[in-house]
Amino acid sequence: MNTPLPPSPLLHASDHELLLRLLDLPTAGPLEGPLEGSADGGTAISATSGGTEGGTDGEHPLHTAQELYAGAAAPCGLSVVQHAPADPSWLERPGVPVVVREAARADPGFLTAQPSLLLRLGPRLPPARTVMFNVHLDTVAGVEPVRFDGRRFHGRGAVDAKGPAVALLAGIRAAAAAHPALGRDVAVLVQAVAGEEGGAMGTYGTRPLIAAGHYGRINVFCEPTGLRSLPRATAAMTARITVEGEDAIDDRPEAGHNATVLLGHLAQHLAHRLDGAVPGTRVCVAGLHTGERHNRVYGTGTLLLNLSYGTGADGARLAAALTDALGSGLAAFTERFGATHAFARTAEDGARLVRLRWDKRNLPALRNGDPWAEALLSAAGALPAPPDDPGFTCDAIWVSGLPGTHTTVLGPGSLDANHAHAQGEFIDLDDLERFARIVSRLLGAFAEELVRPDPVNAPVPAQGNVHPKGSTTA
Repeated sequence: MNTPLPPSPLLHASDHELLLRLLDLPTAGPLEGPLEGSADGGTAISATSGGTEGGTDGEHPLHTAQELYAGAAAPCGLSVVQHAPADPSWLERPGVPVVVREAARADPGFLTAQPSLLLRLGPRLPPARTVMFNVHLDTVAGVEPVRFDGRRFHGRGAVDAKGPAVALLAGIRAAAAAHPALGRDVAVLVQAVAGEEGGAMGTYGTRPLIAAGHYGRINVFCEPTGLRSLPRATAAMTARITVEGEDAIDDRPEAGHNATVLLGHLAQHLAHRLDGAVPGTRVCVAGLHTGERHNRVYGTGTLLLNLSYGTGADGARLAAALTDALGSGLAAFTERFGATHAFARTAEDGARLVRLRWDKRNLPALRNGDPWAEALLSAAGALPAPPDDPGFTCDAIWVSGLPGTHTTVLGPGSLDANHAHAQGEFIDLDDLERFARIVSRLLGAFAEELVRPDPVNAPVPAQGNVHPKGSTTA
């Protein structure tokens, strides 16, 4: 019996080289700081520092990476439609996180350093005849040694998401060679964006491109999902709880307001009260900071919470639950510490000193359901995600609510198993090959459906909680 030969690799040596070159470029954006546990505690390059390591002619490394990517895409038939930063007006739209606005005000080069790249195969066609892929070339901060041992790529962005970006081109190249309708009757868009990491939430990368109409009947956001098609994406809110009190010397701690004890109490109280308070949501009790010295009482401080949700209604319920829990936490603090010597003043004034501010709120979440598109994805080899998988937060939220579209999050590797955002990030070549084949089969199946004499009726999904021009509802 003859054993079938394995299929020829879709990723060529030139693709391996492209990925290694992209991994060598430090494309962390201005919102990223040092990554704990990174190889050398490396920091992101600021927009105005002239940070050109790995760049050319004074370009920011992200710009250089996108130029490399566009050059590699050209032989696949993809041409550059746009390569530019967002207009500053996008930073004033509803839903833009406070951290983004503050960073842009402080740094005139904030947007200039973070352009987004739009590529297209074929003429501009209606969304019904278009497939769009979105991938981000910015990364979290932290330097990871770059290497390839013939089986596995290592480096910052290997899985999130430079590896998927390179595999995407290989899949498009294979599909275009096999299906003449691609680039003629069917258009393919590739968004290679900035502003996905650092809490930017795609507000000046993906969001403007979608609002300009650069999307398709099927939209694939290339993020690590274990090659499972995940037609959902959560959104996130960031709550900032501050204490504005008076400091004191360590010899007289009762004279001041102890923000450390108050925020520590609130952190535990909120963690307990919010855990499972709204099914399907997640609560991350994140940073708590007051001070670092041992010989003083800090009267000011900040507690951050990140709260993710799968629907706008759940987000509103979770925000209300936080407000209620904060009130009960302050009452409990007053009861517990009111009779103490060192903390009585903090207990008495606590409700007056504590403020809740939302750094990020009212972003849309994505939830799709389209049997026609899901059947194409399944036939292409994408495994369906378990129905109880809530997904995670990514730029796919900005395609929520567009009529006549289906959006999924799909890519090789895993956020946790492949150490995305952590030390030791990697992606296996075999996983990149599998993803490239899914891309190729999906495009081929989409093209064949549209050029058939009796094309299958593609129903319009019913969904919506975001308007492309920027107004959102929670």
